[in-house]
Amino acid sequence: ELVVPTKDAIRNTYLIDKLVRNNYHVSVVGPTGTGKTLTIEEYLTKAMESKYVPLMTSFSAQTSAFQCMTFLDSKMEKRKKGVFGPSAGKKFVVFIDDFNMPKVEEYGAQPPVEMIRQAIGLGGWYDAETLDWKSVIDCVYVTSMGNPTGGRNPITSRQKRLMSILSFAEMDEASQLQIFSNILGQFLKDFDPSIGRTTENIISATQKLF
Repeated sequence: ELVVPTKDAIRNTYLIDKLVRNNYHVSVVGPTGTGKTLTIEEYLTKAMESKYVPLMTSFSAQTSAFQCMTFLDSKMEKRKKGVFGPSAGKKFVVFIDDFNMPKVEEYGAQPPVEMIRQAIGLGGWYDAETLDWKSVIDCVYVTSMGNPTGGRNPITSRQKRLMSILSFAEMDEASQLQIFSNILGQFLKDFDPSIGRTTENIISATQKLF
């Protein structure tokens, strides 16, 4: 619950902000523990003006294209015949966590990923019941995913070509010290001051031991 703004988080947030405001779709990639989800959620919920409306969801291995479409359809308003989106004057920022988790089918497709690819590349999707085309406007897509291991899969080039890819690197020792000092310092402030003063030494020793 404690968000510590490191230089990495500030730089990454700045880049995401510039891209989203200029209608570029963003794909954030990086190892577990680099703060991808936390940075994006913090930015979407606290840093954006009211005209930007965040829609947040996540994919699992079992997520289907229909579930993804149903979630997005439930948030859309009809703007005119065949055209859907947020209410007039607003813009949806759709954040999808664990974007590369869906199971890969026999011939290489990940249906929910393909649905987002269609939404970005062609500007909409087909209604599941009537099969009519639905144009979707005023949406920017932000995704985050870990490296393709342990249930996570490589994303197809068809999807990657539509996104601006932003890589979150492993935190350096200075950032680790800053984060863990804040967390441990908050905990130790109820103890004797002599114990609180050992915070940085404990973090530094832990880093060396690790």
